[in-house]
Amino acid sequence: MELTKREKLLQRLENHLRMTARQLVKFDTEEETLQFLIDSFRSELKCDFVGIVRKEDHLFTSKVWSGSGTTIIDHFPLKVNECSPTLLNKSLAFFKVDEHTKCNFTKLLIDKKISTWFTVPIRDGSENYGFCIIGFLNFVPLLEEMDEVFVEFGKDVAVALSLSKRKEWQKQKFKGMEWISHSLSIDNSIDQVVEKVVEGAGKGTDATFACIYLYNEKENCFVFQPPAFGTEKEAMNISVEGNYVLKKYFPYLETPGGQQLTIPLVMDLKTIGVLHVENKETGVFTKEDCEILELLSSHVATMIENARLYKNEIDHKQRLHNLLDYQQSLVKETVERDNFDGITATLSELFSRSVILFDRFMRPIAYQLFDLNEDDLQSLIELATLEVFQKKHRELFFSVDEGKKVGVWPVDGGGEILGYLAIDSTNERIDDFYRLSIDLARNISSIQFIKQKLVLDAKEHVKDSFINKLLVKEIEDEESIIQYANLFNWNLFNEHRVAVLSIHLDEQGQQIMNILEKQAKITSLWDQIKTRLLMYDKEIIIAGKGDEYILLVPADREGKNAKVFWSKLYEELSKLLKLQGDSSQLYLGIGGKTDTLKDYYVGYQQAVQALNVVSRRFSDIGFAVFDELGSYTVLHHLKDSEVAMLFIHKQLEALLQYSEGKSMDLFRTLRVYLSHNGSIKDTSEELFIHRSSLLYRLEKIQNLLHVNLDSSEDRFDLMMAYKLYDLYYTNTMKKS
Repeated sequence: MELTKREKLLQRLENHLRMTARQLVKFDTEEETLQFLIDSFRSELKCDFVGIVRKEDHLFTSKVWSGSGTTIIDHFPLKVNECSPTLLNKSLAFFKVDEHTKCNFTKLLIDKKISTWFTVPIRDGSENYGFCIIGFLNFVPLLEEMDEVFVEFGKDVAVALSLSKRKEWQKQKFKGMEWISHSLSIDNSIDQVVEKVVEGAGKGTDATFACIYLYNEKENCFVFQPPAFGTEKEAMNISVEGNYVLKKYFPYLETPGGQQLTIPLVMDLKTIGVLHVENKETGVFTKEDCEILELLSSHVATMIENARLYKNEIDHKQRLHNLLDYQQSLVKETVERDNFDGITATLSELFSRSVILFDRFMRPIAYQLFDLNEDDLQSLIELATLEVFQKKHRELFFSVDEGKKVGVWPVDGGGEILGYLAIDSTNERIDDFYRLSIDLARNISSIQFIKQKLVLDAKEHVKDSFINKLLVKEIEDEESIIQYANLFNWNLFNEHRVAVLSIHLDEQGQQIMNILEKQAKITSLWDQIKTRLLMYDKEIIIAGKGDEYILLVPADREGKNAKVFWSKLYEELSKLLKLQGDSSQLYLGIGGKTDTLKDYYVGYQQAVQALNVVSRRFSDIGFAVFDELGSYTVLHHLKDSEVAMLFIHKQLEALLQYSEGKSMDLFRTLRVYLSHNGSIKDTSEELFIHRSSLLYRLEKIQNLLHVNLDSSEDRFDLMMAYKLYDLYYTNTMKKS
């Protein structure tokens, strides 16, 4: 009687489950068993995902997963007592549950909108291993007749898992015996061991050809290991592409009855290769031949692995010896030279690759090209700069062109980044030795960076001392000042502009309670700014004076428009902080030009007061030229600062005291009102308050100060007080 389409489908599924169950018991490990199971299910059932959920104590954990639905994995582990007990005893399907079912697992599948799914319990007697989940994103009708068949199949899977556990235990038991019996053969080379093994395999099975393939973990392939026995055959490597089932690559794996036979070489539950024979002289390979090869493999796997490890050890010692030689050469370079050219040349020879050394701003300072040209170099520099500033990893790799890969590592010392090391890493095996070589290169480069920094710090100390002696009201020893200037090849009598830079830490930096840490943060920013200024213009003299940072710029650098020059310079420094991901604020005050030595002090005083003004009045601009500050330049020449302070107190003290700690800042309200020339509309818009609120505040201000804001005289006095406040109040007293 002809079978219906449904009956044929049922029969095919039953046959597949039987075949799968038979295959499962052949695997040596639980991982291989489960991997084969889910691959088999996905192949036959055409489902979207298959997962194995293991029961481990009181939790369900995702053991193996294949296909889509990976977001489900993120919700594991799940508590067993919060899931349906049916999962461990019977098959459960989507049509048997709803959102009211008290089971976190089934609710998860419903939440993820899995249209069709069913489970298969994996149980061997009283031993519950967990269950298998098979899912379809779209609706698929299920065959209810297969319910019991799948349950029985789950028992077969549990038996296979139990068997794989026993195999693993047995291999561990014999591991010690194999090691003791064959460890004395370490003096044999791997070629000698392989030659004896393949000869014994060929003669013992009457094969015309025998060989060994060893598994290379790095390359993920089986490599033909010479010599072979018998008929010459072209050597070949067998790549492992995703599927780790040996039978795919060696069809006659532990399978007698054909003209080929393959036995795995296993050590410590790990397949290190296979012993392979072909073309039996008479008949086919038998079960006895299989036992002979298994006996050989069980006794030689350790010996082969030992020989391979011994060879690797010899190679490793030689590489270490060479590395020590290069270390001595690199240390010699740091002692004899002050630059990095010798270091990059030696590193290029060590790696046989192109090497580039950058400073902390990714500016190339030395390089040695091995198989790159100058065009490649420029492209590499641009890409490396982009990668470093975007990703900020300790180690990163990127592609320059097709087939070209470059690695970049930071060079650090003293807790800060000093530079970056870039090396062509195309087709490079990144092993422990390679990383050791990279660490050596970074350490040597760090020494040279620190050596240069010490020299520069010494020069900076001398320069700071010189600047401090120059920027005083009365210069004690002009001749000494001139000698210092000659030391730095600087003509003091050329026209210069004096500027003062101030760094205000961002909110995160202000929260640092430790004063030393806060100062270290500012010093680090200043070091970066100094380096950028020297790149911007080497003629700028840079120095520190207490908490202030001094810039002395040749006047001819300003060109026809001083404000444009300083605007570009300020923008360059602000861009540097943004590039570093720092939101600290820079303020720059620019004083007048110098003609004589005494003018430097005057210019410095003007720069300080311009800095005070810009930090209070023009913080959004960030810089100000003293000569362009209007009435501020006249007020600067007041000889008696105490008179100015008395005037400020008389005009504004009541507002300062009232606004302290209050949300209604009358001090700022009056300043904005005066700056808008008494416009109620413009003032309320800038302060974001209602007109009536502003009028209330102005009335309050008039009562506190006893002034009439409609009086031009009173308003002039108040404006004068605000300008004097900007010039003479310290930063700690800043109100707006």
